[in-house]
Amino acid sequence: MKYIAGKTEFYINNSAVTLGKFDGLHLGHQMLINEVLSQKKLGMTSVMFTFLYHPHNVISDNEIKLIYTEEEKKAKLEKYGLDILISYPFTFYTKSLEPEDFVKDILVQKLDAKVIVVGNDFRFGRERRGDVNMLKAMEDIYGFKVITFEKKTWKDKVISSSVIRNELEKGNIEAVNAMLGAPYSVFGRVLHGKKIGRTLGMPTINLIPPANKLLPPRGVYISRTIIDGKAYPGMTNIGVKPTVGNEEPVGIETYIYDFNMNLYGQEVSVEFLKYIRPEIKFGSLDELKHRMAEDLDLGKKYFGI
Repeated sequence: MKYIAGKTEFYINNSAVTLGKFDGLHLGHQMLINEVLSQKKLGMTSVMFTFLYHPHNVISDNEIKLIYTEEEKKAKLEKYGLDILISYPFTFYTKSLEPEDFVKDILVQKLDAKVIVVGNDFRFGRERRGDVNMLKAMEDIYGFKVITFEKKTWKDKVISSSVIRNELEKGNIEAVNAMLGAPYSVFGRVLHGKKIGRTLGMPTINLIPPANKLLPPRGVYISRTIIDGKAYPGMTNIGVKPTVGNEEPVGIETYIYDFNMNLYGQEVSVEFLKYIRPEIKFGSLDELKHRMAEDLDLGKKYFGI
């Protein structure tokens, strides 16, 4: 997959393009992606057009944390078979671009779009004045075809990044995973920790997520770690390890069952499957060790090991 990030000068030939924020790559997003991929059989270049940073981060003082960071999104899209991912710089100039100019300058001139795939509520351009009706009215003018999709639902809820974000902040991992169509995950490089887990007889791997990564509540989760494409069952704690001295920033500490390979410096992905309990400050290391053993037993029952 070709990755074009932070650039405004590029030219793609004969593209089928889907547009949106794509934070989360949830089931609704996957419908759009699959339609674009299907156009490859007709000789088109499959393209996702999104923005390098969440648009609200430019127009608001409050940074919106992301379900999947740019690196995580890129890694996931690599597996889809998409030809090109464009992360266009979202600036105040981009924000003020008239919708007609967005179509002419970007969709037509830069992307040579022959097929445009969007949700039926897609909005674009200055003050979000552009919509699906405007795109359809331009089909004959510019020679492209617009394909739209209704919102995907789950348990009578319309699936959206904001809904998933709310459920994630509540710790409703199973609902999040259902709407994502895959387990929520954190991708990163394994770092050296204080090796406290090793002294307790439970060696762990440590990740520090980026500051703009949206995490579920601090606590213990049943998890699965993906290493070189293979999944390993385990348990993960999100937090600051209050029993052994608060460690900032918040870290991801994972125990992998029956695993003894050295992973320091390696990139892995930790998938979250089920919330077990909140992070607790115990009175002693012995209390912590006892509760960790109970947590690991719960995980073994979950995985049937």
